[in-house]
Amino acid sequence: MEINSKNAQLWSRFGSRAVFGQAMLAAGEKNEKIMALSGDLGNSSGLARFQQTFPERYLNVGIAEQNMIGIAAGLAKEGFNVFATSFAPFITLRAGEQIRMNLGYMKLNVKAVSIGSGVSMSFLGNSHYGIEDAAIMRAIPNITVVCPADCVEIVKVVHAASEFDGPMYIRLTGAVNNPCVYAEDYDFVIGKSITLKEGKDITIFAHGTMVFESLEAAKILEDQNISATVINMHTLKPLDYNAIDKALSTSKAIVTVEEHSVIGGLGSAISEYTSQFSNNPAQLTLGLPDKFGKTAEYGYLLDKYRLVSNKIAIDIVEFINERAKS
Repeated sequence: MEINSKNAQLWSRFGSRAVFGQAMLAAGEKNEKIMALSGDLGNSSGLARFQQTFPERYLNVGIAEQNMIGIAAGLAKEGFNVFATSFAPFITLRAGEQIRMNLGYMKLNVKAVSIGSGVSMSFLGNSHYGIEDAAIMRAIPNITVVCPADCVEIVKVVHAASEFDGPMYIRLTGAVNNPCVYAEDYDFVIGKSITLKEGKDITIFAHGTMVFESLEAAKILEDQNISATVINMHTLKPLDYNAIDKALSTSKAIVTVEEHSVIGGLGSAISEYTSQFSNNPAQLTLGLPDKFGKTAEYGYLLDKYRLVSNKIAIDIVEFINERAKS
């Protein structure tokens, strides 16, 4: 798939699931060992064309996510690189034990892909929201956890995952009309973050949909004379410790922003690492609150939970001002 400005805009309109399906089709054309499994969500996962093109490499296992992971593990034992897809809570919670044993313990070559992570499932409500999925997957040994920033990065992640030998959790956030972070091709390496903007006062780490919002927030902060570095921490596990070390040595404050619970996600991961050091800059963790939320339209929910650029900027300014008083 050619990455350029025109395609980036087109993919943005399609949204994360459709672009995931296109990327899977491209991966399947290059590698005959790529297989796709779905828990009765083939169309919702964007896999309809993959199914039509490679019917022998696509399985709809029905609404049976635990079975799906078991089948994926068996296929992986036979040499296939298997992508198994479902909504975030179904694949990480309902099939959690199977992922823990078959992917984590046995290190089998399965990519568990969650569609609609965060609160993008909007009116389907809390049963479909993925608010704790990254925390669960991070806690399982041997599983790589990746959350792409936009549709271009979804293409990059699927390509990288198709060449990656080992278990992985791919967390897809956003819906249709996903904002663009990238308009041109770039180097993507699992486990290596990407600095999108350089600043001298604070460092903002974000993943998924919040990368774009953080970039926009950084523009607003410039008007407040706050210069922010913005880093796309697309890989939550393993973390890019070099990027964190640089932030610790150069920034007055660290901010994490994510469409995930404030417990167990990127903010927690960075705190777990930095807690071993003394005299760290203060950290502000922004994300979904530790509670079950309301059912509503996606954009409304992001605004309600202050995960939009203007409110992110306000919260950062208030945090910095409060720290200055103490």
